[in-house]
Amino acid sequence: MSNIHPLADVQSSSIGTTTRVWQFCVVLKGAIVGEGCNLCAHTLIEGDVVVGDNVTLKSGVFLWDGTRIEDNVFIGPNATFTNDVSPRSKQYPDRFEGITVKEGASIGANATILPGVIIGRYAMVGAGAVVTKDVPEYAVVVGNPAKIIRYMEK
Repeated sequence: MSNIHPLADVQSSSIGTTTRVWQFCVVLKGAIVGEGCNLCAHTLIEGDVVVGDNVTLKSGVFLWDGTRIEDNVFIGPNATFTNDVSPRSKQYPDRFEGITVKEGASIGANATILPGVIIGRYAMVGAGAVVTKDVPEYAVVVGNPAKIIRYMEK
């Protein structure tokens, strides 16, 4: 059975049995969270989100509708995910542009990922980076806008 803190608000019935959900987390109905995940305090997962196995979400991470996170991904504190290309108050798109983070990727603290971006397998996004376009597999990106500075060893 998953370890859900009594101060968490978990409305989804699809939480992996070995996943830990800490206090003040919100997981909405319909969300899917795999096995062995660690959802740190003050995280939010909307209903149309899929999180794979062995994923770490550090505090302050909000995953909005359309987001897909594959296995073994690390997302640092306060990394910001977006899903609306032209946000306006009380005006909603017909479809949200989700973000996909592929297997083994890492996203540093306070990075911002724009709608529709795909972070490739084993890529690394530096702390504070603003990712405006897809990141290739094994690439390390930093800055605003994020630029490739090197590639990780395969």
